[in-house]
Amino acid sequence: MGAAAVVGMASVTGSGWPLAAAKDKTMDVKLVAVPESLPEKVFTTERVGISRKTHEEHLKLWQGYARKTNEIRQKLAALDADPAKANQIYSDIRALKADYSFAYEGLINHNVYFDTIGGAGGPATGRIATLIEQAYGSFEAWVQDLKATGMGARGWVFTAYDHEEKRIFNYLGDAQNTFPIWNHTLVLALDVYEHAYYLDFATARAKYLDAYVQVIDWNAVNARLG
Repeated sequence: MGAAAVVGMASVTGSGWPLAAAKDKTMDVKLVAVPESLPEKVFTTERVGISRKTHEEHLKLWQGYARKTNEIRQKLAALDADPAKANQIYSDIRALKADYSFAYEGLINHNVYFDTIGGAGGPATGRIATLIEQAYGSFEAWVQDLKATGMGARGWVFTAYDHEEKRIFNYLGDAQNTFPIWNHTLVLALDVYEHAYYLDFATARAKYLDAYVQVIDWNAVNARLG
């Protein structure tokens, strides 16, 4: 008998799963919360030149990532996930899943950005201070690497904890969904897209980076380490 057999009225693939039954099963949709406002602590960055207006405009983008995440989840739930209709050049499932990673990662990146900004800044404290010392030799060396990565990135700097090596590293991201590494915990996300600083610093990204390190919330960073 061929790869597919007929059992009752349902076609069965070689894996043994009834296709008709699979089509009747609707994927459960879990929607993310759309952020309504920013934590008040975020606006304390005005003391270093990152304005309330910048954050208020930035919030609109953060909300957009949440809404598009929900929209794509709903479309995926309603999609007929028929392997015969999928194609790597173009197909509905390819388009939705590629853009889903951009939308959802955009939401997560901004979750971490706004959670870890608006603090006292200065040298790191707690467990993250120890991890920085182990990985970079000193806090000053870590800051230098963070800023250099921020100048070289097209979108993000991600400080993440590597569960394999038990170390942190400053990763570079050119978009919301690049370049993720598996088995890491994101503890600090630095947005270096122009919308994060242009109203305040124009094209002087380096000045924005100088300001950013003065308002990192190290308590929030340590909480993300668990």
